[in-house]
Amino acid sequence: MSVIEWEKVETVGVITMNNGENRHNPDFVRALLMAFDEVKGDPGISSVIIASSDPKNWSQGIDLQWITGAMAKNDLQGIRDFMYGLNRIFKSILLYPMPVIAAINGHTFGDGSIMACACDFRFMKADRGFFCFPEIDINIPFLPGMQAIIRKAIPYYKLEELVFSGKRTGAAELEAHHVIVKACENEEALMREALAFAKTFTKKRPIFGEIKKRMHGSIIEIMEKEDPVFIEPFQLMM
Repeated sequence: MSVIEWEKVETVGVITMNNGENRHNPDFVRALLMAFDEVKGDPGISSVIIASSDPKNWSQGIDLQWITGAMAKNDLQGIRDFMYGLNRIFKSILLYPMPVIAAINGHTFGDGSIMACACDFRFMKADRGFFCFPEIDINIPFLPGMQAIIRKAIPYYKLEELVFSGKRTGAAELEAHHVIVKACENEEALMREALAFAKTFTKKRPIFGEIKKRMHGSIIEIMEKEDPVFIEPFQLMM
């Protein structure tokens, strides 16, 4: 089974992450970016869902085993390239010329939560899974671009609580604070609701893409101008 697979369901491109905890490493970056390009290449698709085949996890974020191994080898350029690759994923979602919907069916931590925030809409399974920013506990601060991404998706009063506490938050609480569109009863309901919502979007790609470009232009600028200040010298850890 490929790390990333996708299928067309009527007008919806459903991208499925297939690597268990779906941790982000260079292979994940390449596979997801390729899937985005392939989905975009089908003119009959007008919306996208990012889902997971693992019943417990949507995405646990950065592959810490990979990155610690790269650090042990002193492969700093490999780590820099990876961080820029993550930014390419975020930019792709932020500028994608159609709505991107996260169907969160399990645990979503760290960089996984940031990727969910980059999406235009989020649905989440209510009976299992937590949304969390553990960076405060593992001593890894957000890059400026990451901070800008999560600000767009989470009301600031709630964002402060989640970021500074590192608390694990369930779907019902996230729905109450408008972080997600809906807390769904179970996985079947999650995909049913996400697909039904995705099919409501039939707007033309050029206008959708232009609106997203204007809405998210400031985030892209931060990623391009401020993130390299920390990535180049690899000042990610405090």
